[in-house]
Amino acid sequence: MPIGFELPTPNASVWRLLPNRWDFVAFPLIIGIIAMAAIGFHQTMAPIGTLQTQAISLDPSNLPDYALRTTLRMLAAMVASLIFTLTYGTLAAKSRRAGKVLVPILDILQSVPVLGYISFTVTFFIALFPTRVAGAECAAIFAIFTSQAWNMTFSFYQSLRTIPRDLDEVSRNFHLTSWQRFWKLEVPFSMPGLIWNMMMSMSGGWFFVVASEAITVGNRSITLPGIGAYLALAIEQQNLRAIGWVILAMTVVILAYDQLLFRPLVAWSDKFRMETTSSGEAPGSWLLDLVRRTRLIHRLLVPGAWLFATAARVPLRLRAPSFPMVPTIPRPSSRVGDAIWSLFVLLVTLYVVWRVGTYVSTGASWADVGHVALYGLYTLLRVVVLIALASLVWVPLGVMIGLRPALAEKIQPLAQFLAAFPANLLFPVFVVVIVRFHLNPDIWLSPLIVLGTQWYILFNVVAGTTAYPNDFKEAATNFRIRGWQWWRQVMLPGIFPYYVTGAITASGGAWNASIVAEAVSWGHQNVVAHGLGSFIAAATVAGDYPRIILGIAMMSLIVTLFNRLLWRPMYAYAEEKLRLN
Repeated sequence: MPIGFELPTPNASVWRLLPNRWDFVAFPLIIGIIAMAAIGFHQTMAPIGTLQTQAISLDPSNLPDYALRTTLRMLAAMVASLIFTLTYGTLAAKSRRAGKVLVPILDILQSVPVLGYISFTVTFFIALFPTRVAGAECAAIFAIFTSQAWNMTFSFYQSLRTIPRDLDEVSRNFHLTSWQRFWKLEVPFSMPGLIWNMMMSMSGGWFFVVASEAITVGNRSITLPGIGAYLALAIEQQNLRAIGWVILAMTVVILAYDQLLFRPLVAWSDKFRMETTSSGEAPGSWLLDLVRRTRLIHRLLVPGAWLFATAARVPLRLRAPSFPMVPTIPRPSSRVGDAIWSLFVLLVTLYVVWRVGTYVSTGASWADVGHVALYGLYTLLRVVVLIALASLVWVPLGVMIGLRPALAEKIQPLAQFLAAFPANLLFPVFVVVIVRFHLNPDIWLSPLIVLGTQWYILFNVVAGTTAYPNDFKEAATNFRIRGWQWWRQVMLPGIFPYYVTGAITASGGAWNASIVAEAVSWGHQNVVAHGLGSFIAAATVAGDYPRIILGIAMMSLIVTLFNRLLWRPMYAYAEEKLRLN
């Protein structure tokens, strides 16, 4: 061999495209996700008649397919909720005039029960796809969407309103456009809290999965294959063995999306924490580490990341007013515009009230209005007491979990499971105990209201504690601030905006849960408490639309007034006094 002759070596770029051993581990996961989506789409486009021919069976062998269908619906609703959150939350936070309308509307939307949405959307969605299962699927996805979107929107809105002033000033000094600011500052700052609320929203969707998959409005009944429909049939037939299988299936699904979706997101979002010192122990994810170790998959993801980063840097100048750094005196033209806008909103509101009142008067009297108002006060009392008790329990526990990332990783799947645990599974216990010991349903059914909604407080407090700057924690340690002083001057102010978000969504969720919790059944045994939830549930089953609207309108009115008088002033206080500088 001549001196200086070298054997040809493979091209370096070609070598980088060859898969490594981690690619062979990750590829089955990706193929499985694609196959799951393809199967779900095929079943969605099936003829509507298949819902009648393929009746729900309590055979446990059907649960994997049911779990797949339910999971796909919840993921589709989550994607829709995320798009809604980024759009609606940004407009409400950035436009002063739009915020005056959008925030009260959001209060109303979260107070409208899932059954209220189902009552008026089933016909619409089925009309869109009259011969396909897709119509019923869209109705179910929309029902799950209504149990997820409001919580996420409140979280994103709160984050936009409490961006630290120093970061706000830096973005202005760099002359970022509204588009660049949105992707470079606002979305990253809101990401830790938003992901924890996405986690809670996904789990909270399980609470209403029965109502979304086993729909009954008047004489119309639609049952979609899924865990919710399986559970509804098990409760109807008083089959405890089938309920046990439901719990097992739910546990597997919750662990799957914890490991495959939320734990990677939590680990990824840790880089957006606002601090200048090391956070100590960062959350981890085996799936995120696996993707980072792959060669081919990692290279395939690079173009998508580059396109997104390039799009985020495009200097688009959208007409979205930013938050003023200092209070400004409105100009005369602005005052005139505000007056015209307020008058327009008032006229639209009066027109809507008149239309609702006219329709309700066709099937309800003034005596019915008085009874519904009294039922609303009963439910309000339950919600206030239970949210106060849940706050006393979960605020300190949430702070303890949030301060310990290793503990948070262990608690996360357990909290998701408990949050996802439908109240329907406890109906047998409550019905049997109440009937056996002749207990008062008005008192003993109340815990069911807060069973699934108390976790909004826990998840938001954990998110607030996790996002709390490590610099401030170290400063408190150096100054030896301990005990009640530490809670009053350090931690409670830091997590207060997050707590308010959690409390608002928890109270809204509690009103929603009253539809299920104030009228429970086990087989042929029915236990009903006095309240607005049981009134709406009874009207929905009877298909009495004037009374359904009356109940929903009363619930929306009470929730909106309660938020205006309590939660909104607390929000304003958090924005003005407790905003990190």
